[in-house]
Amino acid sequence: QVQLVESGGGLVQAGGSLRLSCALSGRKFSDYAMGWFRQAPGKEREFVAAISWSGSASYYADSVKGRFPVSRDNAKNTMYLQMNSLKPEDTAVYYCAAFYGRNWPSFRAYDYGSWGQGTQVTVSS
Repeated sequence: QVQLVESGGGLVQAGGSLRLSCALSGRKFSDYAMGWFRQAPGKEREFVAAISWSGSASYYADSVKGRFPVSRDNAKNTMYLQMNSLKPEDTAVYYCAAFYGRNWPSFRAYDYGSWGQGTQVTVSS
């Protein structure tokens, strides 16, 4: 019943910024810790960032730490990923997902579900 929809992707020059949004419907948003993942062509889906139920704790992959702050607004049922100082290697389809695992924090795609459709981010040199 949980539905997630990502938006905000696009084409941007290296060094630029994009803000991704993930909107949840069907359930109470604050019932879910959330995560961002990405998948580049020919690569496995990889963890990007995660945020706790209230937004009080955030976790990041080393590749994006300091560049991609994650936040959430439970009143708006929305999670955000502010992507700054973008690099060509950030090019990927970005997905949001809800945490369903038993141990938090988790950086494994296996522990997440209700995946959104993804939004394409392309960073040119």
